Amino acid sequence: MFQKKECVVMLLAGGQGSRLYTLTESTAKPAVQFGGKYRIIDFPLSNCINSGLDTVGVLTQYQPLVLNEYIGNGQPWDLDRSRGGVMVLPPYQGKNGADWYSGTANAIYQNLNFIDRYDPDYVLILSGDHIYKMDYAAMLDYHKKMNADCTISVLEVPLSEASRFGIMNADENGKIFEFEEKPKQPKSTKASMGIYIFNAKLLREYLIADENDPNSSKDFGKNIIPKMLGDGKSMYAYPFSGYWKDVGTIASLWEANMDLLGEKPEFDLYDKNWRIFSRTSARPPQFIGEDAKIHGSMMSEGCEIYGCVENSVLFDGVYVAPGAVVRDSVIMSGTRIEAGARVEYSIVDADTVISAGAVVGAKNDEEKICVIGTKLTVPAGMTIAAGDMVNEAKLSQLKEGGNIA
Repeated sequence: MFQKKECVVMLLAGGQGSRLYTLTESTAKPAVQFGGKYRIIDFPLSNCINSGLDTVGVLTQYQPLVLNEYIGNGQPWDLDRSRGGVMVLPPYQGKNGADWYSGTANAIYQNLNFIDRYDPDYVLILSGDHIYKMDYAAMLDYHKKMNADCTISVLEVPLSEASRFGIMNADENGKIFEFEEKPKQPKSTKASMGIYIFNAKLLREYLIADENDPNSSKDFGKNIIPKMLGDGKSMYAYPFSGYWKDVGTIASLWEANMDLLGEKPEFDLYDKNWRIFSRTSARPPQFIGEDAKIHGSMMSEGCEIYGCVENSVLFDGVYVAPGAVVRDSVIMSGTRIEAGARVEYSIVDADTVISAGAVVGAKNDEEKICVIGTKLTVPAGMTIAAGDMVNEAKLSQLKEGGNIA
């Protein structure tokens, strides 16, 4: 017998993240490293526990191994509960066979049994690939106050960018009367953040009906939300005004890391009232050599810095040798930048070696970010140009054919 919960959280974390290229070849997007010691999924999980929500289903699918291992029993986020807590929910073999999740709505539908165990009044649905801090309890209070069937968190975006989002058109009281998916001529600037609260019983009805519709894409934005709106259900837009970044592209992931830097960073990781929790291995303190030069950067535990680091984010265990230069870059765990190497405007994945004298990336007018995959060794003296995406196959080609022009 499971304890009844007022609200159950369903965290969608199965996306492939193909726009992150080599960074997601062997891991799901929510497990990509961020901010020196975190992974992307740390942010919604931390939001949940900070908001007092302790029952979370994490729906995985693509390359789930690293993510499953990272979440474990949920202890780092205080989600190792005997009643509730966090549970990883992959697609599974049912009596009618096994199916991959075919859309966001189908993913929740396949896990209705998990929701039903707790007989919740409300279901909060989140995405696992955004960087932000948000009090979901305040959104739930708003949902109850407005007597809503569904509440959608919205962020004001510039009108010039509104066509990239699902746009909610709402009246002065926040009641949604129209939804447009990536409209060419948007009528408002209220962009859906992909954060939904539903009344649980109503959500169940709509998911079952949607699953039985052969013409449906099984998607919340394309099917469930428009259908509920068309049926005249009470739907409200919940305004959010804090920092929020969709890190689904190389450029946005790099930008979000850069937003952590400076005297007044756009996103504050040091807020004692809203901690971001993570599962990180124990490392010794960072060591800064007497000739090292560091400016406007963030470094995690176990880093050894002897060279020059400027405007960059370094994860745990990164080594920067004497004479090496790292500028405007994100260097992930365990990476070595050898003597005389230069890394600029780049993201270098974990456990990679940039050998002596190699040049990776460069400052450029278009801010094209170079990406080097995990567990690679860029040979001594090799040059990799701005904006290039290098995985194991690409590196082999470079070794055979010479450097990138």
